[in-house]
Amino acid sequence: MEEVLQHLKNLGFTDLEAKCLHVLAESGKRTGYEIAKRLGVSRSNVYSALQKLAEKGVVLTSHGEPTHYQSVPIDEIGDKIEAELQASIRYVKSHMPKQDAERTEYFSLEGDAKVIERIRTELKKAREEALCELWSEEAQLLKDELAHAQEHGVRILASTVGEAQLPNGVHQFPHGRDEAWQARIGRKFTLLIDRKLAIIGTRGGGEPTKAMLTEHPAMAELLLNNFFHGVVMHELQRDMGAKLEDKYGKNFKKIMQKYTEVKSTEAKQAEGKPAEGKRRKKK
Repeated sequence: MEEVLQHLKNLGFTDLEAKCLHVLAESGKRTGYEIAKRLGVSRSNVYSALQKLAEKGVVLTSHGEPTHYQSVPIDEIGDKIEAELQASIRYVKSHMPKQDAERTEYFSLEGDAKVIERIRTELKKAREEALCELWSEEAQLLKDELAHAQEHGVRILASTVGEAQLPNGVHQFPHGRDEAWQARIGRKFTLLIDRKLAIIGTRGGGEPTKAMLTEHPAMAELLLNNFFHGVVMHELQRDMGAKLEDKYGKNFKKIMQKYTEVKSTEAKQAEGKPAEGKRRKKK
């Protein structure tokens, strides 16, 4: 019953109106007194709710003493609400002031349901292309939306971490998980839709799901370059993995150490330390 009442409230009925409708649907024709007694609510509040329901055209009233109330068939109520809702949507679309379509500001979202729903909505609006970097958990959640977009002519390229089974036609670039993946604080995901809308976020790892979205050209270009850089590296590792690892170390660690862990000659000199090969000889 509670779920039915909640959905009735979603359709625009107040809590008491929903309860009155439920009693009438369950019990048939009733007086206001009988409904109030059944619900344990004051008669004045019930009569007020019944009057509102009659004005909405979903409850019929008899002329007599006492007045009896009867709900119209639920199919009729549904058709009536749907027609009114569609009419309101059409009117708002035609008369609502047009806002700037560009979203160049940086907008933030927090909460798993809110973030995933926004991503699904944006994927449904994709027209040409979606570039996605996803862990297998997020790829599974978005699988239906990716399939729908792909079926409607949208090119989907997805770089995935972990075992992810994506729909046929999706260009997938799979990556294995490293040994410490479970210790990560959140799984990073990015999407670039139609080379315009950038979405970046994290999910999982005991932290709240968060995401940022923007249509700022700089962020869109950053994600575009980063994605295709990853694609290039994926192809190189696939074709020349053993040679690359032998020369540069696993995941190109030797290159990264060169620039992030070893101080340059200039830095050592700035600290007052003699550079290698230029140490003073002891007398």
